[in-house]
Amino acid sequence: MNQAGWNELMPVQAKAMPYVMAGRDVMVQSRTGSGKTGAFIMPILERINPLLDECQALVLAPTRELAKQVAKEAKMLTGERNLRTIAVYGGVGYREQLQAFKEGAHLVVGTPGRVLDHLLKRSLSLDHLKILVFDEADRLLSMGFYPDMQELQRHLPATRVDSFMFSATFPVQVLSLARQFLHEPELLSLSLDHVHVADTDHVFYTAPGMDKDRGLVRLIEVENPTSAIIFCNTKARVHYVAVVLRRFGHDADELSSDLSQSAREKVMDRVRNGKLRFLVATDVAARGIDISALSHVIQYETPEDPEAYIHRAGRTGRAGAAGKAITIVDVLERARLLKIARQFEIDIQELELPTDEDVAEIVTERVTAMLEASLRTRDRLQIERMQRFGPLAKSLGDSDDELALITMLLDDYYQKTLHAPPSPQSPSRNQDSSKSRSSGRSGRKSRGRRR
Repeated sequence: MNQAGWNELMPVQAKAMPYVMAGRDVMVQSRTGSGKTGAFIMPILERINPLLDECQALVLAPTRELAKQVAKEAKMLTGERNLRTIAVYGGVGYREQLQAFKEGAHLVVGTPGRVLDHLLKRSLSLDHLKILVFDEADRLLSMGFYPDMQELQRHLPATRVDSFMFSATFPVQVLSLARQFLHEPELLSLSLDHVHVADTDHVFYTAPGMDKDRGLVRLIEVENPTSAIIFCNTKARVHYVAVVLRRFGHDADELSSDLSQSAREKVMDRVRNGKLRFLVATDVAARGIDISALSHVIQYETPEDPEAYIHRAGRTGRAGAAGKAITIVDVLERARLLKIARQFEIDIQELELPTDEDVAEIVTERVTAMLEASLRTRDRLQIERMQRFGPLAKSLGDSDDELALITMLLDDYYQKTLHAPPSPQSPSRNQDSSKSRSSGRSGRKSRGRRR
């Protein structure tokens, strides 16, 4: 604590640290900036044996920036103790990371894809792992790391690993992940004194009227919803928003009273079967729709009727699952939305819209993870074949014209991924999840098939 300049523990640290010290699996609901990194780093450092030059603690983070930040804080809190920490992430060379493993890094902080790369190459071993932390678990899933985390599970030791999950929200996908990796976890919420999971998280963003469409696209990129209904007040706006989303490569369709009954049924069948990710609709068109797996409701416009907000937001967070209700407002709509929140006693939080730079960073992380995952699936013949393009890959980027070619290829690759929902399978459909929960962590190395 002295190294970090803290005079006393923050609330999340005071509540979560006893669980980590005692080895009791726990899920901690805590927002960014609440001091959660110290909540797991300080007890991890106390539990590491400095005389054993092996990886004893692993922290999985969704982005390289977060991995670097957590590793930096761990090194600061280490002080004079002989404990070694390394940040492991993609997009950089392997040399420094390999050297750290040879020297016996005690704490590894990394993105799932690069950690898995090292595990498959046997440059990293988790045979002596005691502690596993999922930092910002909701973002880990939104970044598309679920397959890597499933594969990584095979490399955990047969003995039980104490596991901890920190997340700003606990939607159904995160709860599913917790059931697969954590052993009978408790849930701690920093918003109230008692344990709970909020059914629906209400947030809003303020944007100029002319920038709402771009703001919506940036939000979708950052949130990466499993599925969502986007509400507009008029048929004309519904059509406009649907066109914008499709032009940006997203899987979107519209539902309005102009559609024939057969056309409406076709759209709804795609939604119910999980074949349509974004449905743009008016209140009238969406009346009576019941979609159990809806992760997000996005209100492109504040409804004129206050009760319509409740009906819209109520379409997510169903059947015990957590959901998120997002509203984009201009300056005039902001006052109306806050009035609705007061009228219905809704705890709604105002957030800043992500910038183009925020989106570029997240998309870069996501594409890097997907490309690395794709590379891992290639056999020797495919790798030999791709070597033909090595000289071309090295030469591209020397000029703006050639850089445009790389940019175009990456964009084309990413656009193909936008039609695939980023959700993990629910435990009821995951054949291995019940098996892993009932058997703890024993036998994971024998389940050697990639899913």
